[in-house]
Amino acid sequence: MIIGTAGHIDHGKTTLVQALTGVDTDRLKEEKERGISIELGYAYQALEGGEVLGYIDVPGHERFIHTMLAGAAGIDFALLVVAADDGVMPQTREHFDILNLLGVTHGAVALTKIDRASAARVREVETEIRELLAATALSAAPVFPLSAVSGQGVAALRSHLHGEAARSRLSSAQGHFRLAVDRSFSLQGIGTVVTGTVFAGQVHVDDELTTSPGGHTVRLRSLHVQNRPAQTGRAGERCALNLVGVDKSQIARGDWIVAGDLHAPTDRFDARISLSANAPHALRHWSPVHLHLGASHVMARVALLQDEPLGTGASALAQLVLEQPLAALHGDAFILRDAEARHTLGGGIVLEPWAPARRRKTPQRLAVLAALRHEEPRQRLHALLPAAEWGLDLSQLGRAWNQPGLPALLPANAIVIDNGKQSCAFDAAHWQALSARFLQLMAEHHQRNPDEIGLDAARARRMFLNKLPTPAFNELIQGLFQAGQLARSGTWLHLPEHRISLSPAEQALCERIRPWLQESPLDPPWVRDLAKRAGIDEMRMRQLLLKLARSGEIFQVVRDLFYLNQTLIELADMARELNSQHGVIRAAELRDQSGIGRKRTIQLLEFFDRVGFTRRAGEAHCLRNPDLFYSAQRNTAH
Repeated sequence: MIIGTAGHIDHGKTTLVQALTGVDTDRLKEEKERGISIELGYAYQALEGGEVLGYIDVPGHERFIHTMLAGAAGIDFALLVVAADDGVMPQTREHFDILNLLGVTHGAVALTKIDRASAARVREVETEIRELLAATALSAAPVFPLSAVSGQGVAALRSHLHGEAARSRLSSAQGHFRLAVDRSFSLQGIGTVVTGTVFAGQVHVDDELTTSPGGHTVRLRSLHVQNRPAQTGRAGERCALNLVGVDKSQIARGDWIVAGDLHAPTDRFDARISLSANAPHALRHWSPVHLHLGASHVMARVALLQDEPLGTGASALAQLVLEQPLAALHGDAFILRDAEARHTLGGGIVLEPWAPARRRKTPQRLAVLAALRHEEPRQRLHALLPAAEWGLDLSQLGRAWNQPGLPALLPANAIVIDNGKQSCAFDAAHWQALSARFLQLMAEHHQRNPDEIGLDAARARRMFLNKLPTPAFNELIQGLFQAGQLARSGTWLHLPEHRISLSPAEQALCERIRPWLQESPLDPPWVRDLAKRAGIDEMRMRQLLLKLARSGEIFQVVRDLFYLNQTLIELADMARELNSQHGVIRAAELRDQSGIGRKRTIQLLEFFDRVGFTRRAGEAHCLRNPDLFYSAQRNTAH
């Protein structure tokens, strides 16, 4: 368990931690000279069961609220410190307000310096404390009157904290590793070391990690957990990581150390924000604010999505537009302070880490954000699916939520498409609507373009369903093929009943030239040669061949050069065989195997690239989507 102190300056937080643990957390010369905490302090205490209790001691001065916020991120238990002589003071209220806004629900109150106050004063301050705690998650928190100097009452508080630690459960290590860096330094002979609280997952020595938002790949050389050497660290623990691959100057407080999959910085996110009842004024749209998330601190603008302006004590949806990117995930708590950093305005919870810049207030978008407010991943998925017309990107959601295994949480009737690289899910009704929409738009295209057989798959997706991920689009048209509602001629998609018809004269000419194309199929004649042999105008011959190409009967490899389908199949077979043998297809090897010239071989490979059969790979080519193109040729040929 990690305990974080909170409270006004000079109320005895550091002295109390020393009385509880024997550790003086003020390590800086300036702190000792001035008698105040300036930086975060850390102390650890071994428990009977072998566990280690961690303390984060924070500064109490109003000028160091930003430091207090870095320490408060990720604590399990709040220790609010109030001096009996002063009572509840401004920073007492602000620190406690921050704890509430961060969602801290477990804690206790140390009523310190009782040796400096009368019994009546102690009772009076305890009443003030009870009024402060009322109507909050810590309303029932125990209050411990004590003197850290004399030791009176310290044992009772220590016993309570140890009991709470024994009853607490270590945070779930589910998800990928995330650590919020609150300190970075370099040690001679060791190298770069960062410390922080682990928010999720677990890490092992020699793991490869990433700094975020910096994006540096690092290796974990060694590890300390709760101030002890260890091989593994996990969520809910404070860890010191000795990193290889990054210099101290490349990482600082506010950065994160994450598993590589989680490195995806954002410069805007959608959130649910709450304005504190103690905020000095309402919050207006596009107000500048200081944003504190984890241990990070950036300037931002608040774009209110509803309820403008936002009144004190109220909550609303908003988008935070950041001046510089940071690492944020769904569920992260944050604090907002005013532009002058003088007042805590409120806080919130991240809903969508990578928010859209446009159409952010539409009813559809607000419905998505409402669904994201559900606490449990299963509930969120079940609420999101009906609101997602274009489906849910489960890969991105898994990253945003740091939640593996999302497909298992979907409703039984959900449509799931997974190609091994990307996974998406659709509500069954939306999937049917997308299929019907595609067929309707194809019918309208045929009506507008009766002389075209159809569209290739890539163009059809761009024209009709451009928001649909490519794997989902491929699955959709495959389902329409199987249902007999869509057909393919060569690489062209069309409705089954749609055909390009030839006039009697065109049909007769087609029958004349087909044997000429078969005479030398690997090196067919050019349009001008066919026209001369047929004794017709070159333009007329070109128009006929283009019409046959649109119908999927032949293929235009380059301008005025057309190949029969069966010939393309044979050349595709050769390319597939070369790819199988060498991992790539080189022009010289295809030239040798086919017996055609180098120039024609390059033209054929460029054609294969255009239709999606292959893709360029440096000076060679490799298979890209062979099944779609190859099966299309076979279906046409047979």
